[in-house]
Amino acid sequence: MPRNKNAEFRFQILDRCFSDYRHKYTIADLLEKVNDRLYDANGCKSMIMERQLRSDLNAIRKMLPGHVSLEAIPFDNRKCYYRYSDRHFSIYKNELSVTEIQNLRSTIEMLGRYRGLPSNGWLEEVISSLEVRFGVKANAENLISFSQNEQLKGLEFLSPIIDATLNHQPLEIEYVSITDHYHLHQLHPYFVKQYNGRWFLFGQDEQEERIKNLALDRIRSVKKSDHAFRKNETVDFNSYFDHVVGVTVPNEAETENVLLEIRLKFSPRRFKYVISKPIHKSQTIVSEEDGIISLHLYHSPELEQQIFSFGPDVEVLSPASLREEISRKIALCLEQYTSKKNS
Repeated sequence: MPRNKNAEFRFQILDRCFSDYRHKYTIADLLEKVNDRLYDANGCKSMIMERQLRSDLNAIRKMLPGHVSLEAIPFDNRKCYYRYSDRHFSIYKNELSVTEIQNLRSTIEMLGRYRGLPSNGWLEEVISSLEVRFGVKANAENLISFSQNEQLKGLEFLSPIIDATLNHQPLEIEYVSITDHYHLHQLHPYFVKQYNGRWFLFGQDEQEERIKNLALDRIRSVKKSDHAFRKNETVDFNSYFDHVVGVTVPNEAETENVLLEIRLKFSPRRFKYVISKPIHKSQTIVSEEDGIISLHLYHSPELEQQIFSFGPDVEVLSPASLREEISRKIALCLEQYTSKKNS
């Protein structure tokens, strides 16, 4: 194997081309491929000429075992394309096949939409390493758009929180609640989740000894804690959110929180929308004719927000407790718009 770092990099690029039976790489194609990757990695100073490329091809031939050769196959008016005689051979033995590498392209391009956000230095490193490792470059053309709140407070904490979660590093977090109360949490981070444009950290609170949910936009500071990490042995986050809309999961000690069968009736127009985009995976159709669905969920603030988002197109049929709560808040809304102070 070559000792020169640039040569090693060039050989990796060429090795992938020779294993790729879906494309026919001529000398000109190979030179363009190598120089594109070299330019992306190091700028124009490391780009090569055809003479160096042919020298690389000869060096690779010397690396090949006896049962594999680097073939120059004539086609199209005396041109030649180059590939290994064995389509499954690779000097570098990539963990992914050429087909899998090609399939990875769309994923990298999707992730590339998040480049440039203030919190995503870690994502930039992931994308760049994938591009170099597998020879796949994100398309510069903007074809996909994601909803992202770049003005959200607390995004600067996302990268260190993810790092701490991966590395089992306890954190000391200064936090101001929605009611403006200050808290200093000693937290063992287990899970990070995005919901409705916001990010949330879940972990074991050292003092309260239960799972806490902290919104990143309410965090004021984050630093490493000297506490020994407490391993997560109680919560399976693959199923933790199975019975809620959003991120508010009731504590087991809160006995008033019981799993509810919720029935909602929708207007004909909105019913079609709700069927095509279910509110929750527990959703089932009770009556298509009457536009009624059923959900099995805990009562949560996010559930109420979801119901209110449908405006007059939805009616809560049951349970009575949820119907009364929604009715009470509708009355408060009506009061806001009919009060004399707003006249």
